[in-house]
Amino acid sequence: MSVILEFTIENDEFTLGEVLSGSPPMHIDLERIVPTGNSVVPFLWVTGDEFEAFERTVTAHEFVDEILALDKMEDSTLYRVRWHGRHNDLIQGITEADGTILEGHADDRWYFRLRFPDHDALSRFHNFCTDLGITIHIVRTYTETDRTESVKQFGLSQEQREALVVGLRRGYFDTPSQASLDELADELGISQQATSNRIRRGTKQVLSEALLSSAMDLE
Repeated sequence: MSVILEFTIENDEFTLGEVLSGSPPMHIDLERIVPTGNSVVPFLWVTGDEFEAFERTVTAHEFVDEILALDKMEDSTLYRVRWHGRHNDLIQGITEADGTILEGHADDRWYFRLRFPDHDALSRFHNFCTDLGITIHIVRTYTETDRTESVKQFGLSQEQREALVVGLRRGYFDTPSQASLDELADELGISQQATSNRIRRGTKQVLSEALLSSAMDLE
């Protein structure tokens, strides 16, 4: 039976986090990981307004061979990153344990949601991290059969859920709005852009689960 693991990790705990953590601050969504021989190539969406500075910072990193912009949409760009050097880290541990990245994104730290084929695979990943001294902060683990509506909570990440709850409590969604993005950002301790991203993605996730799922049930 497959098992889901949700956790957060600091940027300096793994290569990808190190590569992407420089200035300027951007919101990053990991789209997929492609194995290539002894390495892996991440594809990621980056949201912000300083793409040239971001590309210069990433390219200058000692582990990066290339960063290539593949597609652009509004304020986001899809990148492919090729690197060399230390590959025996978090991402490698995920692939070796047959894990699948369901969600991975970063503002000031990374959040991951992974699926493993069984508890043994999850244990292999945990042991991999422990042996290499990689510190992850586990949010929760659960199986698909455990995923009732109360557990699922519309598939929101912890950060998205927190931003939406704060927005509701502060009256951000009222008409007229009782709170600004700046005020929510101050309460959450993150940037205005990161707050906007979490609320926008969280709202989309809730609407998708509530409306699209119910529409499929009617078909």
